[in-house]
Amino acid sequence: MRQRGDERGWALLDALLEDETGPGLAALTGAVLGLPERGRYAVAVVPARGCAGNRPGDARGMRFLWRSRPDREIAVVALGDADPAAVAALLSDGGPGPGGVSPVVDALSALGTARRLADAALRTCALDEGGVVCLDGRVPAALVAGAPALAAHLATDVFGPLLARDPADRALLVSTLDAWLECGGSVGRTAVRLCCHRNTVLNRLRRLEELTSRSLSRPRELVELMLALDAVRLGFRPSAD
Repeated sequence: MRQRGDERGWALLDALLEDETGPGLAALTGAVLGLPERGRYAVAVVPARGCAGNRPGDARGMRFLWRSRPDREIAVVALGDADPAAVAALLSDGGPGPGGVSPVVDALSALGTARRLADAALRTCALDEGGVVCLDGRVPAALVAGAPALAAHLATDVFGPLLARDPADRALLVSTLDAWLECGGSVGRTAVRLCCHRNTVLNRLRRLEELTSRSLSRPRELVELMLALDAVRLGFRPSAD
């Protein structure tokens, strides 16, 4: 009887993760699995190859309920007082990534939405990126990753002349732009991070503006550059590159 009860609970949880919304489904799932119908939840998604030996149950005040799929592992996390960053840190500590964690949702009935947002977070990870990441702070990259054809067009349109250059020169300019953005547009801080003179940073940024025909001082063009940078980082490049 206990085994049948457990199987029923997992089936109900799977239904919520797949966006089924039958009457009373969330309440029944909570009753069977011992979870509050309303509470703080997140969903984490980790590729199956990156989850071996890293499936915590109860840890740091959080409860993890794991579900297996052919290509990935999905965790429904009852957060308690924790936040998604704590989930990402715990999973990153336990093994290689990549992986994605959704923002907080406030009810079991929202687990389907949380699962889709965790998938979106995972798509923002580059092929060589380790660790588990939260969607918060990566929404622009998630929008880019969710539209592959548009992302490839954006990369070509903005960075086409740059992508055609020598790989070392291209990598230098792209890494400088990335560092400048990470440093909040501060040339001085960028120079410190890259271990070079501030004039070197300014020269590289000017060359980037010339090659892309975009100005870092114009907000709309800066947004285009940022989104195109995400597209390139995620591998959306022209086929000829």
